[in-house]
Amino acid sequence: MKIEKLEPAFKDYLWGGVKLREVYGKKCAYEKVAESWELSTHPAGQSTICGGEFDGMTLGAYLEKTGPAALGANCGKFEQFPVLIKFIDAKEPLSIQVHPSDAYALEAEGEYGKTEMWYVMDCEPGASLYFGVNREVSREEFAQRIEDNTLLEVLNKVDVHPGDVFFIESGTIHAIGGGILICEIQQNSNCTYRVYDYGRLGADGKPRELHVEKALAVSKLTPSDTRDKQGEEEAVPGGWMKSLASCTYFTTRRCRVEGEVLLPLDGGSFASLVVTEGKGSASCRENTVGFVPGDSLFVPANAGEVRVKGTCTLVVTTVGA
Repeated sequence: MKIEKLEPAFKDYLWGGVKLREVYGKKCAYEKVAESWELSTHPAGQSTICGGEFDGMTLGAYLEKTGPAALGANCGKFEQFPVLIKFIDAKEPLSIQVHPSDAYALEAEGEYGKTEMWYVMDCEPGASLYFGVNREVSREEFAQRIEDNTLLEVLNKVDVHPGDVFFIESGTIHAIGGGILICEIQQNSNCTYRVYDYGRLGADGKPRELHVEKALAVSKLTPSDTRDKQGEEEAVPGGWMKSLASCTYFTTRRCRVEGEVLLPLDGGSFASLVVTEGKGSASCRENTVGFVPGDSLFVPANAGEVRVKGTCTLVVTTVGA
């Protein structure tokens, strides 16, 4: 099977900016391009195949047509495609929010929960985000602080730099701050409970909906493990690899190519290649696909050996055994 280039679905949330269009060349008419869903089979926004035999087909339809061989045996433990990958351009801060666990989300919402990781592609000087609480907080205090607009006082504020990685387990209170551009790798879910939104108004002129009761039910109100869990850089012929995060749902590595790199893919899973810097090409036994910054490629599990040529940085995501 061939490597496929993907076109994303877009979201125009009120906090978005213009970098995805102006810096990464995303073709979107929205005034604000908050998110581009680069690898998605979610009904709220599917990515599509760009070029070749399956041009214009949604990723979900492509996977139905190609069958389990494209996903790989490691995906057999999931009832649905396990991953959603997006770019997020947060010109303004996102709401304070939390995502439920699988068990809670399946019962309450009919979809899976959401564990995610953020890879910071770029940020403005002084940018920050919220990651968990800064001390143990009772549910009563948590609810009261939402009511009286003092919630930020008990949240863990973290300064952000390009290349930082944050692994956000379900149940963790969090928010991306303004001036941050990230690549987010997450469970295939759009289940979010908004806790606090700075009093902002939506497009309809009304305050955006909060989900306080559900958030109280799922939030972890003790400090989270915020340590950087990235691995060490490991030299490979033509560049280096570095582990960013690994969990049941996804395994993500950063690959730097300065010449030609053979990707360490074992055929047990598809691979997502998201280009964050530079340009080059990816080749398997059936085709070669060129790429530039912002491009997203889908590598079927049975594509065989994959070589990347150029001077570039990729975020490589697979599903572990």
